[in-house]
Amino acid sequence: MDRPSNGGILYHEVQEANLCAVHCVNTVLQGPFFSEFDLAAVASDLDGKERQVMLEGAAAGTFAAGDFFSEESHNVSLGGDFSIQVLQKALEVWNLQVIPLNCRDAEPAQIDPELENAFICHLHDHWFCIRKVNGEWYNFDSLLAAPQHLSKFYLSAFLDSLRGSGWSIFIVTGNFPQECPLSSSEASNGFGQWLSPEDAERLLKTTGAVRSSSSASGNRTSDNVDQQRPYEALSREEVRAFSEMEDDDLKAAIAASLLDACAAGANPGSVGTSQEETEKQTVGTSQEETEKEK
Repeated sequence: MDRPSNGGILYHEVQEANLCAVHCVNTVLQGPFFSEFDLAAVASDLDGKERQVMLEGAAAGTFAAGDFFSEESHNVSLGGDFSIQVLQKALEVWNLQVIPLNCRDAEPAQIDPELENAFICHLHDHWFCIRKVNGEWYNFDSLLAAPQHLSKFYLSAFLDSLRGSGWSIFIVTGNFPQECPLSSSEASNGFGQWLSPEDAERLLKTTGAVRSSSSASGNRTSDNVDQQRPYEALSREEVRAFSEMEDDDLKAAIAASLLDACAAGANPGSVGTSQEETEKQTVGTSQEETEKEK
């Protein structure tokens, strides 16, 4: 039997600015292996290689002149969002491969995702990782205060709900690092944290599973948060469908997630109250008018 990676400790990064791609790569690797500067260097290298290919194509008449002269990067945006190619190249450093879940080579994973070890999920400008650690599945979304445990049964339903909401999902395959030097001064990047599974559960219960837009990042816009809501809403639907099959701790974590997700949007209770007050006022006004007519 393989020994637990990192001594059974979970590595999680909480959202910092728009660095979700960095958080995603590091939680796949389960350690602070990459910084935003590392990924920016990978993006710059990819841009250079792409321009070189286009220059050669222009010389051969394949591309029109000027197609490759743009100084704008195609692999990192000004807001800090990185392309899937950057994530692929970063993980290739550790001999890991990234392939789309909807391709033919991924058919076994489509049937039984439990066979895999990690998934990368992307929608608009947000990345996050779903990772198996020590035989258990966790959602390492950086918008969560801590890793969220996923039962093996719920994993498949969760992936299906993400795909149905338009998320792109990729499988990460290969030999994952087993250890990160926790005692090293390089084993911290300021927004990473090491948690036992028990600590992660307690943290989710204490703080709520889903971080609010203000606490997630001062630089994330309301549009960024809105892009998360389809994933949250679908998660709520799946939780209702499978709630009886989840253990008590997972129910509690998801319940906290639902409360925060509802608070982030419109408050149904307040709407109901307004409707009731309006009805009361209308009835009261009608009665008064009737009495005056009499």
